[in-house]
Amino acid sequence: MKRTDRREFLKQTALSAGALAAIPGIIAATAKSADAQVETEILSEVFLKKNDVILFQGDSITDAGRDKKDQKPNDPWGFGPGYVFLAASRLLDQFDTKQLTIYNRGISGNKVFQLADRWEPDCLELKPKLLSILIGVNDYWHMHDGKYDGTIEVYENDYRALLKRTKTTLPDVKLVIGEPFAVLGCRAVDDTWFPAFDAYRKVARKLAKEFDAIFIPYQSVFDEASKQVAPTYWTADGVHPTVAGCHLMAAAWLKSVFGME
Repeated sequence: MKRTDRREFLKQTALSAGALAAIPGIIAATAKSADAQVETEILSEVFLKKNDVILFQGDSITDAGRDKKDQKPNDPWGFGPGYVFLAASRLLDQFDTKQLTIYNRGISGNKVFQLADRWEPDCLELKPKLLSILIGVNDYWHMHDGKYDGTIEVYENDYRALLKRTKTTLPDVKLVIGEPFAVLGCRAVDDTWFPAFDAYRKVARKLAKEFDAIFIPYQSVFDEASKQVAPTYWTADGVHPTVAGCHLMAAAWLKSVFGME
């Protein structure tokens, strides 16, 4: 390795280590942000009972290339190598005596109506105690690229109907709603996304409040992280997280839901 290459490598390694070390501060700062905040309680360990089910749902960000043939809970192949794997592994360790059952049922490309189409086997039949949903980026992205004729009104109405259906069937389920996010300065996200995409974020926040869900402010989390290191460190295309971005998302989820550092 040339000396200049080695110097650049060491520089980037130092920046990366600094960014990852800054994650707790990024999460804490975001949680206090007026733009991101939704008034919901942080769950305590007491909330979880032995053998409770936790389900992660969403699109490709949640899917993360999981093995669709492996539907077993608590299985690394079934989790995929994304934020769900990182969050679930921490939960299974932290709450080992609870003997939790954790599933990932995210499917790449999904929009809200596609969640609804598979909601019976992929959610309601699993009877989750805690249900985490991250959906919305495809509802906008596919429309933006001319591949879908949905609107913000369709997104809101479909999402509200899905949440009502869930609470009707599972009245005791606790909802976690992740904020759809898009990060500028990356391959797939440019200025044409905004301000239209912001409406999808606002709908997610609105529904979190309406259904007393815990809200994960992912957009603010990525925006804050991008002040530490270039956005492409966290997400190559502006939507799908890198390894560091997955760590960031898992940290935000654990902090927002259980107050875990």
